[in-house]
Amino acid sequence: MDMIIKQLMNELNLQENQIQEVLKMLSEGATIPFIARYRKERTKGLNEDQIRAIETSYKYQKNLLERKEDVIRLIDEKKMLTEELKNNILSCQKLSEVEDLYRPYKEKKKTKASEAIKLGLEPLAKKIMSFPINCSLHDLCKNYEIEENKALENAGYIISEWISDNAFYRKLIRNYIYNTGLITTKIKKDANDEKKTYQMYYDYQEKIKTIKHFRVLAINRAEKEKIITVSIQFDKEFIKNKLTEKIIKNPQSSVVNFVIDCIDDSLKRLILPSIEREIRSDLTEKASKLAINTFSKNLENLLLTRPIKKTRVLGFDPAFRTGCKLAVLNENGSMETISVIYPHEPKNDKIGATKILREIITKYNIGLIAIGNGTASRESEAFVAEAIKGLPVKYIITSEAGASVYSASPLAKEEFPDLSVEQRSAISIGRRVQDPLSELVKIDPKSIGVGEYQHDVNQSELNSSLNFTIEKIVNEVGVNINTASPSILKYISGLTKTAIKAITNYTNKNNFKNRLEIFNLKGITPKIYEQAIGFLRINDGDEILDRTAIHPESYNLTKQLLSKLNIDLKNINTKEFKEIINNINIDNFTKELNTDRYTLEDIKKELLNPGLDPRDELPSPILKSDILDISNLKPGMELQGTVRNVTSFGAFVDIGLHDDGLIHISKMSKNYVKDPNDILKTGDIITCYVDSIDKERQKVALSLIKEC
Repeated sequence: MDMIIKQLMNELNLQENQIQEVLKMLSEGATIPFIARYRKERTKGLNEDQIRAIETSYKYQKNLLERKEDVIRLIDEKKMLTEELKNNILSCQKLSEVEDLYRPYKEKKKTKASEAIKLGLEPLAKKIMSFPINCSLHDLCKNYEIEENKALENAGYIISEWISDNAFYRKLIRNYIYNTGLITTKIKKDANDEKKTYQMYYDYQEKIKTIKHFRVLAINRAEKEKIITVSIQFDKEFIKNKLTEKIIKNPQSSVVNFVIDCIDDSLKRLILPSIEREIRSDLTEKASKLAINTFSKNLENLLLTRPIKKTRVLGFDPAFRTGCKLAVLNENGSMETISVIYPHEPKNDKIGATKILREIITKYNIGLIAIGNGTASRESEAFVAEAIKGLPVKYIITSEAGASVYSASPLAKEEFPDLSVEQRSAISIGRRVQDPLSELVKIDPKSIGVGEYQHDVNQSELNSSLNFTIEKIVNEVGVNINTASPSILKYISGLTKTAIKAITNYTNKNNFKNRLEIFNLKGITPKIYEQAIGFLRINDGDEILDRTAIHPESYNLTKQLLSKLNIDLKNINTKEFKEIINNINIDNFTKELNTDRYTLEDIKKELLNPGLDPRDELPSPILKSDILDISNLKPGMELQGTVRNVTSFGAFVDIGLHDDGLIHISKMSKNYVKDPNDILKTGDIITCYVDSIDKERQKVALSLIKEC
């Protein structure tokens, strides 16, 4: 345990007691959101990502230590363990290093070397590797019944395997290839790449050490689709000479040339193919982690999109032949009516569609139309912009990625059993602008469309990372328990399926008036209540603190603070109340109330902004009343846009055209940009400039750099 703690301290740059406290609380059943929000005094303010890093790294190091101990035991059982070997195994930082050291002692499947050993030729191999003087290979083979050439051939197999099993040699070669080698790709003779998707990899070369992770994933996909062949290029002669230099003990021995041949065989047949696979696997693993990290960042920013509250919305699901589905949603997202219009081909009933649309807007007092960005989106935008002229309503283009997945799901069928898939999709599109978080949690995050090469990465790690991201954001925002769906409650810290069912059964008939009523529900244990309650809000109950993120365990502390300040909680939203809270001396009250600084600072923050939704502090989405056409654009033109996706090579921005414009990483700053996520986030509302226009392909390149 101490060894693992020290390893984590170095790896994560954290203090010993921070790691110990986190591991202790996790072992006691505390969740990451709870620890991050309500146990800052124990972790010294670690956030969710740091706590998860401790949890993940601890599991890896624990598994690594278990494997080390297992390998040590297995070698010891063979009576071959030395103190030096044991220390070497214990000092390994990676599993691959442990396996390299274990390789010579591992029970092997049938190999050429194992068969040679069965023939009794291991002593001959040992004699050869002693590099005798004045003794020929012929002399060494005299005492063996097997024919000389056969004996030497099989002894060579044994020597080749010995060389291959040497952990020092393998590490030396692996490091050399990684630091000096090249990834090379060539198009296959019968390749079928109709859209030239992988054209840049038809004849491509890049250093292994510096290749970008998204290129690794693209190369892997192109290879899988049988478009290209992939190889690793390096100086094989240098490696052979290096091994020869280390292995040949006596250059004067008559066996030198034979051993050199064994070195050559070991490299070609055993070492190099294995190490090349390891390097490809290592590159893929690292690329996968970076791609997953990009996906998680994009998802986090998308989930934090600012909701458009207290607005009646018309969800507009565009289509041609089957018509555009319309869903009227009230301020709370409840569906009031469903309709369909046919403004496009083949019916092309623009007059009738305009009449229906305007009647709906007027009758239901619609303030905003949310248009999905799928098929017929821009045609629908042009229709809507024309149809709403003179009406006090605006529209917004909304990503409908995953809407069809949700609409056909059992959850959607349960919510709207009498509606079609397309009608449910219109509801989902409308709700995405009213409360993006509550709607998006209903959808498999892999279907939301903010990743890169998501099908080429480790799916288990991807699911784990995305679910963690959703859990983090849901708990950061908090939920109104009286309106929360089971879809969002499942991400609340500590809630079990039984607890969620108990809550929803209650809210289907009643409203919670205070948090204590939640505690008294059957299925809510004291541990569940402790972990979850701070993230469950009651906005119109009989306890004002229930609408805040202040945990009930701190209610008495909060009331003691207010008593000492001589102010009443009923005046929480008044200017005088906020002024007094804003001016409190944290250090003085920490001592006076015998508490910790972290808890007091959080109480102060909540009293200043009770139940503040962190999304409300973000820029408002762009609402429109007219359309933009590519023919209107000119290089250098200033535009407003919404970042839809951030990748490793740039960001895609919705500027109101059919397709998003691309800001390449090179156009994000006059200075070097290592990662586009350092500059832009999914959901950002930005000012950008037209860099170039390709009218034939309907593509627009954008820039963040204003040219003088």
